[in-house]
Amino acid sequence: MPRRIQIVVISAVLSLMLFIPALPSQARDAEKQDKTAIVVASFGTTVPRAVEAINNIVDRVEKAYPQTEVRITFTSNIIRSIWRKRQIEAQQWLDQGIPEDILYVKNIISTIGDLREEGYRNIIVQPTHMFYMEQSHDLNSYVRALGSIETMKERWRPFDSVVMGRPALGMPGARYNYHEDVAAAVQTLAADAQLAASEDAILVYMGHGNQHWSTGIYADTQREMRRAYPDVETFIGVVEGHPSLQDVLDQLDATTRKKIIIKPFMIVAGDHAVNDMAGEDGESWKSVLEKSGYEVQPVLQGLGSNDAFADIFVDHIRDTARDHNLVVQ
Repeated sequence: MPRRIQIVVISAVLSLMLFIPALPSQARDAEKQDKTAIVVASFGTTVPRAVEAINNIVDRVEKAYPQTEVRITFTSNIIRSIWRKRQIEAQQWLDQGIPEDILYVKNIISTIGDLREEGYRNIIVQPTHMFYMEQSHDLNSYVRALGSIETMKERWRPFDSVVMGRPALGMPGARYNYHEDVAAAVQTLAADAQLAASEDAILVYMGHGNQHWSTGIYADTQREMRRAYPDVETFIGVVEGHPSLQDVLDQLDATTRKKIIIKPFMIVAGDHAVNDMAGEDGESWKSVLEKSGYEVQPVLQGLGSNDAFADIFVDHIRDTARDHNLVVQ
């Protein structure tokens, strides 16, 4: 064989040998580029025992989508700053059972940035907020901004899609009827109604509310609770905005029962539940209701600890994935 042909053949063989081993690695990289990651976005809490409710939601999501990467972020700047200070004495908190991803929790930009560095180009952000109010609005602004980044060359775009699911009780828009989301959420609260019925008590929920947004979501939910559980008198008030505790007291005037089961209408039984709802000072809901002649039994358990309620977010992730042609499994 002429020398020139030998050189060409050897060169071709060497090139093939170099190319073949690269195929599996390239295939893995391409496969990872197509994968979708889930970010569970919670308002957060600083109360260690309340973390369990957030962990339960994350656990339910991971169980439903075991092959999909799941991360957590807190949307509250104040709560993240408190956990950042606690990192100075990290072992103390870890010894109390606080997971590392809570102790070292990051904001939404850092969390999504980490996923991008690891090769994920499709992100579903699932808020664990109750309804689409200030926190969800601002979170959606981040999500839309990150998902809209354009580059001169298409292949350098950081993400193919960054999208957000809807909160527990839904959000404005024509795609999903929030009344149906409210009805689905109410179905998960049967145990609360049963507890109140067994105690011949009124069921009072304390939500967070918002001073900047006015919605009828709490009135809608209260009405749906009474429709679903007609034997239980249910009232929902909020810490901020309306309906206030005074609004609840005004409605209670029409009742004859004198015992109240009071629970947080929040994902976690955090600071608001411990202090504003069940605290011993004179301004807490428990104290005010007791002064009004009611026997009050607080239940310090967030809705995130309720498996059926936590699964609402699992379902909303599935809806979002379907709407955007993403794969979660």
